[in-house]
Amino acid sequence: MIDELLLRGIRRGREHNLEQAIDKYTAYVCTIVRNAVGAALAREDVEEVASDVFLALWDNAGKVGKLKPYIAATARNKARNKMREVAEILLLEEGMLADSGGDGAPEDKAILEDERRAVKSAVLAMEDADREIFMRHYYGAQTVSAISRETGMKEAAVKQRLVRGRKKLRLVIEKEAVQ
Repeated sequence: MIDELLLRGIRRGREHNLEQAIDKYTAYVCTIVRNAVGAALAREDVEEVASDVFLALWDNAGKVGKLKPYIAATARNKARNKMREVAEILLLEEGMLADSGGDGAPEDKAILEDERRAVKSAVLAMEDADREIFMRHYYGAQTVSAISRETGMKEAAVKQRLVRGRKKLRLVIEKEAVQ
């Protein structure tokens, strides 16, 4: 009943009702986001995702059926989107494969840059679930068991996806080396 009143007020543009929803559901949203992304996002990123959830609620209030399920689904979707965004940023950063210090020969730096581009392309080309697992494990330093627990997948499935991802990356790098 309270959620219906909050939603009705938000639909009418009453900011205090949105503030009440934020007070009521912020911890819930943050828990969903943390469960979706594990340790791969900083606290500030989790808070940003939570803010995005409530902004989406405000912007789409007229389309919302039930408040709590909408908030939960939006939190999961926004968390996944943030993971993709973070993955792309990490892959664009320098030094993802090796330290390309100033002492190396120019041709060595060019080879490393080609490898970085190949790895970035290969990781971004992975299916969403595979890319998420790969990013959580290799860039977020999450264990297989943590990924399994947070994604609801069996550990064996997570391990298999990591193996498959490494094989794909190896093939891409070997292909690039031949060219």
